[in-house]
Amino acid sequence: MFRKLSLSLFPLVLSAAACLAAKPQPPEITDPEEAKADPDFAIQGEYVADKIGAQVIARGGGKFDAVVYQGGLPGAGWTPTKGKVIQKNNWTVAGERQGGAVKLAGDEYSGTIEGQKFALVGPKAGERIELVRTVRQSPSLGAKPPAGAVVLYGGPADADKWQRPKMPRTRAERDQIAKDGPVWEPVQVGKDGALEAGAVSKQKFGDYRAHLEFRLSYMPTARGQARSNSGVYFHNCYEIQVLDSFGLRGDKGECGGFYNNKAPDVNLCFPPLQWQTYDVDFTAPRYEGDKKVADGRMTVKHNGVVIHDNLALPKSTQGFRQPEGPAPRPIYLQAHGCHVHYQNIWVEEKK
Repeated sequence: MFRKLSLSLFPLVLSAAACLAAKPQPPEITDPEEAKADPDFAIQGEYVADKIGAQVIARGGGKFDAVVYQGGLPGAGWTPTKGKVIQKNNWTVAGERQGGAVKLAGDEYSGTIEGQKFALVGPKAGERIELVRTVRQSPSLGAKPPAGAVVLYGGPADADKWQRPKMPRTRAERDQIAKDGPVWEPVQVGKDGALEAGAVSKQKFGDYRAHLEFRLSYMPTARGQARSNSGVYFHNCYEIQVLDSFGLRGDKGECGGFYNNKAPDVNLCFPPLQWQTYDVDFTAPRYEGDKKVADGRMTVKHNGVVIHDNLALPKSTQGFRQPEGPAPRPIYLQAHGCHVHYQNIWVEEKK
């Protein structure tokens, strides 16, 4: 078989600044057209055959990992075994580009990716599976807001519905912000009109259904939390992680995870530079005075698949935004040193 894959308002702003100062940022590409100049970009992605799926992850410099799933791609035939993070028949092969092809090898299997096809060869005589590259699209991509919904971002004209906390550049600025509170500045909008991470909605909400779309940057040489990191804070305190965790296990710190609290039921992260969706049904926590009497709850669909089903939210994502509290609260699109982009954000308040 294959080898298994081994794999408060401003504390986060300040820690991100310190992290970026300590380490140079890996190259980051936010434009799909620019990414095409890297031949690895055309190879990364998803491949399928009958009841077999593979996710090919670009690692930079012509190197790749390929995760192979029996049953199909995650969310489309394959899900983790209940109670386990990695299903026992989920393996990887690794290799690199050699000329116009990519050669991969595992403990018993090997593979070749050429053009749009991934030929997987096994140890038995004549054992060969041919997978074809596919590009999945979320069924809710481009979803139109219902009548009466609040459109938070439909394009650059909605940029004034958001504000961006100014990043302190000096100790004096940091101390001033700690004393007087945030200094706000206009949000950043990409050349394609998408909203860049690092934005707080000016409007506040209680219970609602929300839709938003995000696009991860292409950062093949980055690893872990440095690989296109952002996050969506619902109620300004509960974070659903946004991260390039395509092909990984789907841990609680990876894309779709209720950050450091609960892993997604299945990792539905698409490859970087594909638009992805979160569809959320959120119920705010209930308070009697200063006492919380009921946890908030959340159901989350990632690219059309439920990854958290009526999840109770017993605590905030500690130390990064506001502590828990009563509604209404804003939505925050976290900036964590990367330029993740967002579009088509709307909120339908529940009565």
